[in-house]
Amino acid sequence: MIFRQLFDHTSYTYTYLIADRTGGEALIIDPVLEQADRYLRLINELDLHLVLSVDTHIHADHITALGALRESTDCITAMGQMTRAECVSVTFNEGDALRVGSLRLNTLYTPGHTEDSYSFVMPDRVFTGDTLLIRGTGRTDFQNGDPAAQYDSLFNKLLKLPPSVLVYPAHDYNGMTVSTIGEEKQHNPRLQVTGEKAYLDMMNSLKLDDPRLMDVAVPANRECGLKRAA
Repeated sequence: MIFRQLFDHTSYTYTYLIADRTGGEALIIDPVLEQADRYLRLINELDLHLVLSVDTHIHADHITALGALRESTDCITAMGQMTRAECVSVTFNEGDALRVGSLRLNTLYTPGHTEDSYSFVMPDRVFTGDTLLIRGTGRTDFQNGDPAAQYDSLFNKLLKLPPSVLVYPAHDYNGMTVSTIGEEKQHNPRLQVTGEKAYLDMMNSLKLDDPRLMDVAVPANRECGLKRAA
């Protein structure tokens, strides 16, 4: 399998490029508009054919490259059914599979950070978007975020995966690149709670500034990044 973890230094976003073999079909997860040319160059260097570009959710801290990549490669763009981005080519539900070549990523609905958040599960790894971060969890105070929904997504879905499964989030602000489900269960401070009420109290007590680009990024991302807000 070809796997690349790419980083945008401005928004601290991780983008993932996956293909089963050289010369084969590829998908990209959570691409950033400003990095689109970099992705296309890498895809060409690796002799891949981009067929699918997908966002885990509508991001508030950067503008997506879904639209730009679709224009450049004719790839399909996809997001979960709850998305308010009507520009995507297709939507998916929990249990659907994203397929490229012989690879299969199972979709898992993991709302809480936003109402449209999904994770993508492979046998040895999971792409968690902003739901589960390395030693953290996504904020729940905008875009119909819900700490109770996030508690369920974490404790009744993601943390039920085998401990050895690798965790690849959409962001990291401390230079961490990968973790495991077992590591996060043991060391993630947000997960060391006695139950749902304690988690809700913790998340509701956070006082966080809005993402710097939120007023621009959210409207733009509902257009797949093809039209910036005025």
